[in-house]
Amino acid sequence: MLSKTIQKFLDANKIKYEVIEHKTVYTAFDKASTLHAKTQEVGKTVVVSLDGKDYALGLIPSNKNLDKKKVLSTFNKLRAKAKEKNYKKIDFAKEQWMKNNFKGVKMGATPPFGALYKLPFFMDNAMAKPSKIIVNGGEYELSIKLSPASLIKINSDTIKGGFSMAKK
Repeated sequence: MLSKTIQKFLDANKIKYEVIEHKTVYTAFDKASTLHAKTQEVGKTVVVSLDGKDYALGLIPSNKNLDKKKVLSTFNKLRAKAKEKNYKKIDFAKEQWMKNNFKGVKMGATPPFGALYKLPFFMDNAMAKPSKIIVNGGEYELSIKLSPASLIKINSDTIKGGFSMAKK
């Protein structure tokens, strides 16, 4: 069952979505395999820390890794426009921060709804290509299928770019 918070958020934003129940999976790659979906249609939610004080939520294809340098560069370009100092380092958000800031969702099953968590949202260009994508639903046995356009609509300030790279 989708959490009331996530359900209310999607419904309030008039988003068409489908809840998919599946066996317990801990990675987006395993989810693609379980659902017999293409890896580029299953999103992996990433949460990054910029200089350990600012955070952002992102979505990349399940078959790729995050290119932290590209994310850092993109955020620094945005900061330059706003005449703010550049970030010096980027890393994945620490588990404790995640537990404190993503209530009601399982660790590693965070949905890519930056607007819900009041965080900037970035999305890899590849995730905008399929007609439907599958993203985390807050539980290891639940996913949400929706259109990339819907995801961009609810994350109104979506930052798009090439944020992923082939797994090594």
